[in-house]
Amino acid sequence: MWIGACTSQIGTQIQTTAQSWTVLQLSHNSFYLGVDQFLGQIPVAVLALLAGVLADRRDRRRVLLGSQYTQLICAFIMAALAFTGVLKVWHIWCISFVVGTAQAFGSPSYSALIPTLVPREHLSNAIALNSIQFNLARVIGPSIAGIALTTLGAAWCFSLNGISFFAVIATLYIIQVSFVPQRSTERVIDSMKQGIRFISGQQGMKAVIVLAFLITFLGFQSIAFLPVFASEVFHGKPTTYAAMLSFSGAGAVTGALLVAGLGKAKHQGRNALIGLSVLGILTAAFALSPSVPFSCAMIFLAGVALLSVFAMISSLIQLMTPDHMRGRVMSIFNLALRGGGPVGSVIAGALIRQFHAPVVIASAGALMLCLGLFFLTVNRRVAAL
Repeated sequence: MWIGACTSQIGTQIQTTAQSWTVLQLSHNSFYLGVDQFLGQIPVAVLALLAGVLADRRDRRRVLLGSQYTQLICAFIMAALAFTGVLKVWHIWCISFVVGTAQAFGSPSYSALIPTLVPREHLSNAIALNSIQFNLARVIGPSIAGIALTTLGAAWCFSLNGISFFAVIATLYIIQVSFVPQRSTERVIDSMKQGIRFISGQQGMKAVIVLAFLITFLGFQSIAFLPVFASEVFHGKPTTYAAMLSFSGAGAVTGALLVAGLGKAKHQGRNALIGLSVLGILTAAFALSPSVPFSCAMIFLAGVALLSVFAMISSLIQLMTPDHMRGRVMSIFNLALRGGGPVGSVIAGALIRQFHAPVVIASAGALMLCLGLFFLTVNRRVAAL
């Protein structure tokens, strides 16, 4: 499963890199880039609870297969539009929304599937290793995309993504899981309420979910608007953008390895908040960087901090959740994780049009520092976990 998911993620990162660059080149408007990020993520916010209920009532592998096949088809449609020279920004927006919808249903099923593949005592390591495959793809994918964009064009990047889905589809047919949800006659709305009540009854879980939303709202914008820094701040080429993405992904892999090496460490809540404070400082340093090499160094260290924070927070949520509730809880957690990003992207995109991009991203870094210090000193529910 790890190999299949990593292969597919490499393809996804190739397309993400090419897609962001293509939107910016077609529109010359950072706000359009923010809209694309928004449309790709907003289905998670709308469909999260329904997708969580589905993950707790159906074979999670079958749900994931439907999601993967949909994304495969979308990748090849995007490639066909690019090959024929008719690709427009609105085409990309529509496909982003469909892909986001497929991911909305697939994400809680995937998150709930991972703990059924390993013993409970290895869950923290498994989550960290899963983060490694995702972020390893963020290193390899943009590197391939940077070369493919300059030599072959965006259409081939989209085609490579379509081909990569065959790897994860094959592994989904092979794996064996220790828990398969039972079908239920309970009303969907009642199942949703049950999931919300469970979260409300768990000490510190609500605070962790709120924190996850705020981190993505502020922390993902430096990655979402890397094309703006590469193209408009440093006046670089696609390879500059790909290099920045690769350094960010390499940092994230390093952070995941650190968390995986520690395993089920004590005081994960407190450590996550310290990491968040450090992330804020590094994000501001990246935004105000005077050169590409220093920016790459800062985005690498920020990647270490960001992934460490999310791996620890994800472990806390998974360890507090039983198998039969995992789909609903993870859907709400994923809603927080992925809901903050698109909202922040639209707001940041609009602000970047009015102010300089470094000012906006540096401000987001300062707010993350304040957020980490607030949860460490004032509201200590997360720090106590």
